[in-house]
Amino acid sequence: MSDPRRAIPSVDRLLSSAAFAPLLSRAPRAVVTSALQEVQDRVREEASNGDGPVPDDVAWYAERTAAQLERQLRPSLRPVVNATGVVLHTNLGRAPLADVALRAIDTAARGYSNLEYDIEQGARGSRHDHCRGLLAQLTGAQDALVVNNNAAALILAMNTLAAGREAVISRGELVEIGGSFRVPEILARSGARMVDVGTTNRTHLEDYRRALGPRTALLLQVHPSNFRVSGFTASVALGDLVALGAEHDIPVVNDLGSGLLLDAAALGLPHEPTPAEALRAGAAVVTMSGDKLLGGPQAGLVLGQRRYVEAMRRNPLCRALRVDKLTLAALEATLRLYRDEPHALTEIPTLRMLAMPASELAERADGIATRLREFGLDAETRDGESVVGGGAFPIHGIPARLVCVAPPAGSAEQLERALRLHDPPVITRIADDRVVIDPRTLQAGELDIVVRAVFAATRPVD
Repeated sequence: MSDPRRAIPSVDRLLSSAAFAPLLSRAPRAVVTSALQEVQDRVREEASNGDGPVPDDVAWYAERTAAQLERQLRPSLRPVVNATGVVLHTNLGRAPLADVALRAIDTAARGYSNLEYDIEQGARGSRHDHCRGLLAQLTGAQDALVVNNNAAALILAMNTLAAGREAVISRGELVEIGGSFRVPEILARSGARMVDVGTTNRTHLEDYRRALGPRTALLLQVHPSNFRVSGFTASVALGDLVALGAEHDIPVVNDLGSGLLLDAAALGLPHEPTPAEALRAGAAVVTMSGDKLLGGPQAGLVLGQRRYVEAMRRNPLCRALRVDKLTLAALEATLRLYRDEPHALTEIPTLRMLAMPASELAERADGIATRLREFGLDAETRDGESVVGGGAFPIHGIPARLVCVAPPAGSAEQLERALRLHDPPVITRIADDRVVIDPRTLQAGELDIVVRAVFAATRPVD
């Protein structure tokens, strides 16, 4: 019996055919060849498994190669529509940037800049100077440093201040955050020896006191982020921890995680500690994220007393963790908005989404549902909840008005998948056998995209 795979047309025969001419005009020959070979490999696999006859039609190969070429030419990192209602969706890139931050990135990317050049002195400067003053002004810190994320900020602090010595932390703060970020592992990588005190649910000041010794380098307090223990609990206030440290000349490092720069009450959320509050309480070093509640680019912000921050800046590890000019441009532009809090609330997308009035949410939801019903779809609005995300406010939902769509055929899972595979992808969630669209996280112009995507996903195939 002859091998059916021998019937697969050769690459040269296919590429020289008229059917492949349009593809070769769209992309380099090597790219088209790669796409064609992917198609041929699938045909060989199916032939080996006995899954039907081997196609010999040139047009058949051209059609499938065109689809494969489209996938290869499409960028790996591409925009999606976040219709989940999770404002700081880690998998979807967390905080969208403000318009001024986007313009700052564009300006910095298009030419040269004074990234490490002192214009007044005509000499080498430091990239660490660009956001330093703004961060100090906004938080009351003596000094500030920007690295590439909050994990980097924490590991740099630990390595600088506690390598080869002990860092004392409550057992209830040994959390794991998304992406297998575990506090004990961060401490181990930093070279510090972790000393955990208390229990998972209750830690007292005396627990810290008993752990102090000649090798204690610092006391560490970590915000639990997406983790909460309720009920029979006890923890030590930062001020009390600082007072204990002061008795023994031991600094306190406070990892705030999400990094909220303003009072959460302005967003209608429960109180969250701010870096300014932590510094006023006496924390020697405060670390936090730039791309979560602050609403800026991915960055780790280090704030605190000058001697400690300067020591971290001199650490050789700091160079490995530094940020580039685009991050600095976006971060500086975002921080400038915080000089006027009402302006920040309207211009920073994260804050604007969190503070969105109920009337606007209802108007958005009603608009989407009405248009979908015009297409004959079963779409209704319901009260529900959005989520802050990014490890912040894990047990606090935000009142929302949702659009719930029943698939006219098939399952909610099939409709969700069809929306996810739309161009651009529309990311939703499922509840009660309906696809749920939360308009809170839709950006300008995306309401129309969502409506068109649902219509396309539910339109009968001819």
